[in-house]
Amino acid sequence: MYIVVDDRQIVTSGYVASFKREGVSSIGLYSNEFSEWLETASDTDMQAIQGFVLGSFDQRASYAESIRRHSKAPIIALSDVRSLEETLELFTAKFDDVVRKPVHVREILARSEAVWRRLNSSASKASHNDNDRLKVFFDGRDPEIDGVPLSLPRRERHILEYLVRKKGHRLTKKQIFDTVYGLYSDDVEDSVVEGHISKLRKKLRQRLGYDPIDAKRYIGYSYTGAVS
Repeated sequence: MYIVVDDRQIVTSGYVASFKREGVSSIGLYSNEFSEWLETASDTDMQAIQGFVLGSFDQRASYAESIRRHSKAPIIALSDVRSLEETLELFTAKFDDVVRKPVHVREILARSEAVWRRLNSSASKASHNDNDRLKVFFDGRDPEIDGVPLSLPRRERHILEYLVRKKGHRLTKKQIFDTVYGLYSDDVEDSVVEGHISKLRKKLRQRLGYDPIDAKRYIGYSYTGAVS
């Protein structure tokens, strides 16, 4: 899930719609709403956030440090104009990347993934491949198995990406739902996650010859990777 912050409704709604077209959950907030949300969000809520995208608003430069106290997710600034001074200011203020508008959300996803790899270098190799048989790209592309694309519906692809990124960790159905559908989705039952994962596991078994996702009833799911 991504948080888009801008005091212009046309900007937040535009990017939220673009993320949705890519099958990625997001919400748009005004800067004052975001400030309040940041101080009240639970640790569980924060774990569902995959990135923060901050547009133009007053005091933007001060927000990155506040975000970093609560989350390790990538913080990306959207720039309306090409300005070296602004770019340097934002990097000094601990933003992870600065991108000039207009920018496609798939580029934002790719840049976010690059930031994540830098911040989590010890886990980045595991998140990208499973003995080179399964490769996950995190930028809107379908995964590959043995170099051949595995076509997946967007929700299944997003679930796989999340499980691979959290390899070895047990994730509850709610954690997966919050990340894939968003924290505030009340029009979808969280039981839908079970159906998505069931279909995903079947496809992976057919191509890999084994099931890389360990499921325990009432406990959750874990991406275990290759059989030993």
